[in-house]
This record gives sequence, C-alpha cells and structure tokens, in this order.
Amino acid sequence: MSGIEFLGTGSYVPEFVADNDKFAEIVDTSDEWIFQRTGIKQRHIATDKPNYYMGAQAAKRALENAKVSAEDVDLIIVSTCTPDFFYPAMSCLIQKLIGAKNAACFDVNSACTGFISCLDIAQKYLATDTYKNVLIVSAEKLSQQVDYTDRASCILFGDAAGAVLLTKSGKRFNSFLGAEGDEFEALYCKINYQTNCPWYGDINEYYENRFDTHAKQNFLMQDGKAVYKFAVNAMADAVRNVAAQGGFSVDELDLVIPHQANLRIIEKATELLGIPSDKVYTNIEHMGNVSSACIPVALNELFGAGKIREGMKICFVGFGAGLTYGAAIMEV
Repeated sequence: MSGIEFLGTGSYVPEFVADNDKFAEIVDTSDEWIFQRTGIKQRHIATDKPNYYMGAQAAKRALENAKVSAEDVDLIIVSTCTPDFFYPAMSCLIQKLIGAKNAACFDVNSACTGFISCLDIAQKYLATDTYKNVLIVSAEKLSQQVDYTDRASCILFGDAAGAVLLTKSGKRFNSFLGAEGDEFEALYCKINYQTNCPWYGDINEYYENRFDTHAKQNFLMQDGKAVYKFAVNAMADAVRNVAAQGGFSVDELDLVIPHQANLRIIEKATELLGIPSDKVYTNIEHMGNVSSACIPVALNELFGAGKIREGMKICFVGFGAGLTYGAAIMEV
C-alpha cells in the first residue's frame, strides 16, 4: 500500500484551564476521585473562541512547521463532532481563515475515531495522485455539549485542535476501520432542532421515548460501563487487525498513540496487546478527552519534544461514538 508522511504538525490548546478542584466546586467530586478513575488532572476549555478558530490556529502552525504555503494545500479534511454550524463545513471556514484558496474541503464525523478516519481517506487520495498536499484538522469543542451537572461525564472532556499536513511517501502505511451501530446509545449527543414548521407532528414516537428528558435532548450522553467494555476490546482488535494487514507483529511497534478517553481503558487495552507502558504515549493528565483532536495534539507534542525518530513504526488507535473504532500504522 502506498504510504504517507508528515510534512508538519500543529495544535491549539485554549488558555483557560479547568483543573479537578474547579469541578469540585460545581459537582460532588474531588481531585482524588477524578484522578483515580480517569487519570485526568486538568483540561482546557475554549471559553471565548469558536471551534473553527481553534482548528485554523492548529492548521496555521502545521503549515508553518512544514514550511508550506496555504495556497499549496490541495485538500482540507476536518474531523469534528462539535461543529459551530450545520453548514458550511468547518473545513470551509478554516480554508478562509488560513487562506488555502486552492483547497477542496469537506468534514468527517466519526466522533473520537475521526483523525484515524481522516488518515485513511487522505492516504487514498494521495495514493492516486489526486492531491499532493492534504491538510487534516481535528478540532473539538466538547464543552458546548457537556452537561456540567453530570459529574460522571463533565469531568472527562476538554477542548483543543490538532493538525497535520500530509504528502505521498514510499513509507509503509496501513489502516483499519470498524463500527458497531447497534451500540449507538452507549455514547451520543442528539441534535435538538428548533423548528417552526407548521406541519410537524410529535416525532417522539419515532425515537421510542429514548430522548424524553432535557438532558437527553441537549447534552452528551454516555453509558460509562458500556463504553469501557467496548473500547478495551475494540482498541485491541483494531491494533491486531492493522498489524496483521501490514504483515508484522504488535511487538514491532515502536510507539502507540491511543485516543485519550480514560487512562484505565488505555492501560487495559495495551495490557491485552502485551505492549509495555514505555511504548504508549498519554497526555490525558493535562488534556482530558478532546475527542478526535486527542491523537494529533499528542503527536504534535511528541514532535515538539524531539521524540519522533525517522523509521519508527507508530500506531494510532481509537474509538468513539457510533460506536466507531480504528487504527493506523505509519512508518515515519
């Protein structure tokens, strides 16, 4: 399979920090309770910026690192489950802000699996020489969907954006994507349309009274136990599948960058795979769960710290609402 390589990475993290003590002021919780169950100490909240602004800043930094002009970007793919508009696509708003006037644009929503989905899509476009430079932006503002009266979920999520600029390469790349739509109620956020259409009737019957409370209609809903059970097995299966596809063993991986949903999920999944902790990168302690932005933000941290070496085999693995899951392995 034709490979891809990173020309540059970038990220944007909001200035406002909500540590665990701040959450103890609004819900019945504590720093110790949160950290023991999640591995999270703090998360960043975009209190005064829209999501597309965060995405554009991450994109600009990726282009700066790559030393590539915005006008040389051929395609922008944005992964987000928290767009500021139903339409236009957030990729179009980012295109405007960064000046990528020659780029085609579209958005992808596979929730927290979004960055991996975008890698899979970008590789296919680059392999056919349809485009030369593809910009992926994963931008998420979960704070606008979270119910801050629900102590089980509000403590998990933050806001951030990550971006990568990709081009075609002879280096190895493999990807694997999967979904289990039957389990969608384990993690969802329903759109609550406000309509004045005079012919509408009561559509609650269609939804079988599933969304019969204010919280279910307006906020992110999560069944923590169901998500944990799914995530551990899905992440392990995705890594095994993508490694087998590439014809090598999990032991050959140099680094795993997982979706940062919960430290216990990461530890259990990598334990099942037999991957030692020193090969697994986590930043959940200071970032929380920023959905599809988790992996590219972590990747940018690693590049910035000089921890990515040429020839490394890096595995990205995640899961999200849908329920979706996937993994990709790149040789850098």
